[in-house]
Amino acid sequence: MQTWEANVRRVVPYTPGEQPDCQDMIKLNTNENPYPPAPGVCKALSGMEPESLRLYPDPAADELVAAIAQACGVKKQQVFVGVGSDDVLAMSFLTFFNGKKPILFPDITYSFYDVWAELFRIPYERPVLDEHFHIKKEDYFRENGGIIFPNPNAPTGVALSLADVEEIVAHNREVVVIVDEAYVDFGAQSAVSLVDKYDNLLVVQTFSKSRSMAGMRIGFAIGDSKLISYLNDVKYSFNSYTMDTTALAAGVAAVKDREYFDGTCRKIIETREWTKKELKKLGFSFEDSMANFIFASHESCPAEKLFQALREHHIYVRYFPGKRTGNHLRITIGTQKEMEVLTEFLRNYLNEQKI
Repeated sequence: MQTWEANVRRVVPYTPGEQPDCQDMIKLNTNENPYPPAPGVCKALSGMEPESLRLYPDPAADELVAAIAQACGVKKQQVFVGVGSDDVLAMSFLTFFNGKKPILFPDITYSFYDVWAELFRIPYERPVLDEHFHIKKEDYFRENGGIIFPNPNAPTGVALSLADVEEIVAHNREVVVIVDEAYVDFGAQSAVSLVDKYDNLLVVQTFSKSRSMAGMRIGFAIGDSKLISYLNDVKYSFNSYTMDTTALAAGVAAVKDREYFDGTCRKIIETREWTKKELKKLGFSFEDSMANFIFASHESCPAEKLFQALREHHIYVRYFPGKRTGNHLRITIGTQKEMEVLTEFLRNYLNEQKI
């Protein structure tokens, strides 16, 4: 080992989903929205003057913050924005999880949580989901240094009721509880309605899923104004200009088109429910997903075998090796046509295998 390597901060990095680039593929592996962003987004971007890019963007992202605040029914002082929810979450770990007691998050969940905990040297414990991949709220009624969990959870799609979320927050008033709502718009209840009641609650959402803007990288947090103030202090100590000019303009346009947003979410929910019925006919089982994906296992065909067969035909889903997840595929909900192609392929493949 070189001498300087002794001072390197080493971590096992997060593994992002595969980003294939081939013709005629069906990409159902990274929970992207299959529909384009709101029409106003294109208009906002096409109307931008290249000359404006020589100037720094607004460090406070004031117009975007105001649009989000209005859409969510909160004050501007209760909104923080960042470069995708990953940036917001990482900043939140850095800001709020600095005690000596371990933070808590589920054993099967978004795999970036343990990466950030390791990166920032935060002690953590992972309460085990039950046999149906449900969070057991009682596991979070104990001493800790902070709590984070997605609702709905990923990769399972299982959602906690708002009452259960509130119980977890109420039992942990001395630490910050972060609810990661990346998929909340597809059927779960948001905890935003609780932020005025609990000053220790931070709700994080993203434009990547329900607003069709994964490529633009916009995320935000809503919480008590004191929490947001602390987040901004850390942000300005790290990078003042986190949001670029194009993202700010596109984000405002997306938030303002509520009708398009509602319509897109509705189409995905309808296709998800159709896909659930078709997969059950084919022998798949899964918990009731409230996200834009389904975490499914087949009664007799191994998930890894299905994953490879799909991949060879340019249908990409996500496979998670592991003791409890290794026989499951996470299937993003695409367009109705894409899901029809997927289920038809599975039907033919399983018939050929005599399964």
